[in-house]
Amino acid sequence: MSPHHRADVLVIGSGAAGLSLALRLAGDLDIHVISKGKVEDGATLWAQGGIAAVLDPADSLEAHVADTLAAGAGLCDEAVVRRVVSEGPGVLRWLVDLGVPFTPAEEEDAAVPWHLTREGGHSRRRIIHAADATGRALENTLAARARRHPRIRLFEDHVAVDLVTARKLGREPDRCLGAYALNRADGHVYTFAARHVVLATGGASKVYLYTSNPDTATGDGIAMAWRAGCRVANMEFNQFHPTCLYHPRAKSFLITEAVRGEGGVLRLPDGTPFMKRFDPRGELAPRDIVARAIDHEMKRLGIDCVYLDISHKPADFIRSHFPTVYARCLEFGYDMTREPLPVVPAAHYTCGGVMTDLHGHTDLPGLYAIGEVAFTGLHGANRMASNSLLECLVFAKLAADHIGGRARAVPLPDALPAWDESRVTDSDEEVVVTHNWHELRRFMWDYVGIVRTTKRLQRARRRAELLAREIDEYYGNFRVTADLLELRNLAVVADLIIRSAMARRESRGLHYTLDFPGPDDSRPPRNTVLVPPGHGGAAAVSASAS
Repeated sequence: MSPHHRADVLVIGSGAAGLSLALRLAGDLDIHVISKGKVEDGATLWAQGGIAAVLDPADSLEAHVADTLAAGAGLCDEAVVRRVVSEGPGVLRWLVDLGVPFTPAEEEDAAVPWHLTREGGHSRRRIIHAADATGRALENTLAARARRHPRIRLFEDHVAVDLVTARKLGREPDRCLGAYALNRADGHVYTFAARHVVLATGGASKVYLYTSNPDTATGDGIAMAWRAGCRVANMEFNQFHPTCLYHPRAKSFLITEAVRGEGGVLRLPDGTPFMKRFDPRGELAPRDIVARAIDHEMKRLGIDCVYLDISHKPADFIRSHFPTVYARCLEFGYDMTREPLPVVPAAHYTCGGVMTDLHGHTDLPGLYAIGEVAFTGLHGANRMASNSLLECLVFAKLAADHIGGRARAVPLPDALPAWDESRVTDSDEEVVVTHNWHELRRFMWDYVGIVRTTKRLQRARRRAELLAREIDEYYGNFRVTADLLELRNLAVVADLIIRSAMARRESRGLHYTLDFPGPDDSRPPRNTVLVPPGHGGAAAVSASAS
C-alpha cells in the first residue's frame, strides 16, 4: 500500500453521518473513508431506538420544534432546530429509497406505512424504527451501498492521528489539507490529502468508566479539531442513558428508551414505582431527569441498580417490539416478559463538540464536522431521544450540498509530508497507557458524572493536568499505537469537559451541580465556548448568547 493517498473528500468516521455524506457526494467526487475498525463497528450500529421525524399527518413540525426546544433547556438554536426538523421527512424518504427496512405499520389503513413509537420528551409518536435495532439496519444498509460504490474507497482499521493544516506546514492562509492515520495492520502511519476533510468520528462517552457506547467513542474528532485551532462548545452536557442492563457480562448493553415509551415502569427493588415523584411525565421525562432520579434513588437506598418492568404487557407484544433486547436479556438470564430488568445509568451521548455553521463547516477552512462530533446548536443542554440520528442524516446532506457546490474550486493538495518516526522507539512500558486509561475514566466517572460539585471538578482538573503531561511526554518518545492515540484524545476531551463544567455556575439540562442546583435566571442562557490557543489569542472560555 502506498504511504500517500489523495482524494477529493476525506471522511474520518464510518457511521450514519460519514457514510451518508460519502454516498451523497460519490456521484461526482472521489471519496476516501477512514474507519477505526470495520466500517460497521461504530456507534450507529448500537442505536436501538430510531429516527425522529414528522411523518404522521396528526403530528406537526411545530410540535417537533417545541419538544426539542423544551428538552434543550433554553440553549437550542431555534433556527438550527427548525432547519433540522424541516429536513427530517426528506432524509427519511432518502433512506427508504436506499432500502433501510423500517418496521411497517401494524394496521393496513394507517396514516403512514411505518410503525411510529414515542420516546422521552416527545409529545407525539414520531420515531420511525427498524424493530429495536434501527442503527444496525441503517448502518448495514449504508455500508453495503458504500462497499459497492466505485468512487468510495474504504480504509478499515485505520486510526486518525491528527489533522494536517497549512499553518502546521508553514503555509498561509490556513486550511485543512488532510490527515495522518495509523494503519493498525502494519503499524505504519499514512498520509491522506484531500480538498475537503469531514470529521464524522462520533462522541466521547468512553471518557467515562461506564458507557453504552462502543470502544471507538474516544472523542478523536473533537481532540483533533481542538489541536487544529477549532473552537468547541457545551462540552459539559454529557447525556447519561438511564437504562443500561446491570450485569457483569452485559458490557455496554442499553435498554432502548422505547421500552419506557411503550409502557415500561421504573421500580425500586421492592417493586415501588418512583418516577412520578420526580416529574409528572414519569418514565417519559427527558433522559437527564430520569438518570438523576435513578442516581438519587441508588444513592439514597445504597442499592446497585433499579428495575425496568414491562412484564405487564402481553409477551407477544414484547417479543415483537423488542426482539433484540428480549434475546440479549435472555442470554443473561432475564426474561423481560416475566420479570423486571436490572438497570443503571451510563454515559451515552456528547451534546457538545466542534462548533459548526448550518453547513457543518468549522472554524478551519476545508474542515467539516457532522454528527455527534459536532456542536450545531440542535441539542442545547439536553439531546431529545432519537434526534441524534436525525442530526447525522440532515447535516450529512447539508454538508454534502455545501461541499458539492465548491469541491473542485479548491486545488487538490500535493502529497503531504511523510510521518516522521526517526526520533522515537517502540515502547517497553505499555502498562503506562493501560494504567492512565483506567485512571482517567475512573476519576471522570467519580468527579464529573451525573451529579457534580465544584470541589469534585477541581480534583478532576488537577488529575487531568497531571495525566496530560505524562501522556504528552509518552507520545513524544514512542511510536504511536491505537491505544495511545485514543488515550491522548480522551485526555484532551476530559480537560475540555472539566473546564466547561467549571465555567457553568448553574444547573441546566444535563449539567447538574450541587453547588448551584438551579438555573441562573439573572441573564439569558449562554453556550460555553472554549477557544484554543492561537485562535485569536490565548486559550479562553467565553460565553455567547444562544
